[in-house]
Amino acid sequence: MALAPTDAVITSATAPRAIVASAVANQPLPPTPSLLPQRVTAGLAGRTLTVSSNSQLILRPGEVILTFDDGPRPGKTERILETLEAFNVKATFLMLGSQAERHPALARIVAEQGHTIGTHTYDHVDLSTLSLTGAIAEIYAGQQAVAAALAPMNLSPSRFFRFPYLAQTGLIRTTAIDNNFIVLDVDVDSKDYYSESPQTVMQRTLARLDARGSGIILFHDIHARTATLLPEFLGELRARGYSVVTLRSSGGSVFDEPVITADVL
Repeated sequence: MALAPTDAVITSATAPRAIVASAVANQPLPPTPSLLPQRVTAGLAGRTLTVSSNSQLILRPGEVILTFDDGPRPGKTERILETLEAFNVKATFLMLGSQAERHPALARIVAEQGHTIGTHTYDHVDLSTLSLTGAIAEIYAGQQAVAAALAPMNLSPSRFFRFPYLAQTGLIRTTAIDNNFIVLDVDVDSKDYYSESPQTVMQRTLARLDARGSGIILFHDIHARTATLLPEFLGELRARGYSVVTLRSSGGSVFDEPVITADVL
């Protein structure tokens, strides 16, 4: 097993992106779910990007990948799914094993709607504080729990994995990759976990995205504010000319287990 050049704590990883200048305009509050637009068939949904390694995770200017961590969470995940369906776009859900165990039917609904499911450990532990053995055990437990939730559909989670808090060491990251995970980093953190208004979260996220020009966006499907802001946020993405990329994984298995993605549906 090749070791990373350093075992220092890493809190984020990004790749260069084209910069697009854009002003963030004040907008009215987002519509309620009952006022969601009719299904959109063009204008926001972009290409499907299928990758087998981190090095292939390259976005073009104007492209975004939507990701949602920590779910599934009843009452929140369903609202987010409704909005994604209305705008005809797909996202990647990085599920906690503990949440998938509590709400397996909801995890399956996410898969049924064609979204990509990855993992996020079992119980959202800061892996940089654990030994290598402990960290890998936590990653594996999360993978197994999500796989169990999807088993009635003959599906398994994809190879995508995200570190809780984005906290990691070089050794743990390298070992995860050696076990065939694709580590999903973050370009734009919405920080939707702050106790702020949906409007504030949306404007901050748009400003950060416009400064980069493209990127992987981090949301959480456990907060009401995220479900509330999402319709207007996606409308703004479309108005500003962005496209939402559907992310898929290919190329084998994790921990020597077969992986089937939502692409088979």
